[in-house]
Amino acid sequence: MTTLSVTTRGQVTFRKDILKHLGIQPGGKIRLDLLPDGRAELKADQPKGSWRALHGMLKGKGDGPRFTIEEINDAIAEAGAAAGVAGLDGK
Repeated sequence: MTTLSVTTRGQVTFRKDILKHLGIQPGGKIRLDLLPDGRAELKADQPKGSWRALHGMLKGKGDGPRFTIEEINDAIAEAGAAAGVAGLDGK
């Protein structure tokens, strides 16, 4: 078990070995789910694809980069899979 200290500003610093165990890289995000009886579950927040990001990639009048149908299909599949997986766990 690891004990962490809280600063006067309410901040906690995680050691590198803990972040590595959680799979969190610099700039990554941590998800904290509050549970009953004062408990919490901590895990790496998984980035989610969005249709807005896909729209941004396709937006324009043809002046930007060109994508093959395979690249477009891959982007749609990735965004759909990320959204679908997120919907399955209800979080």
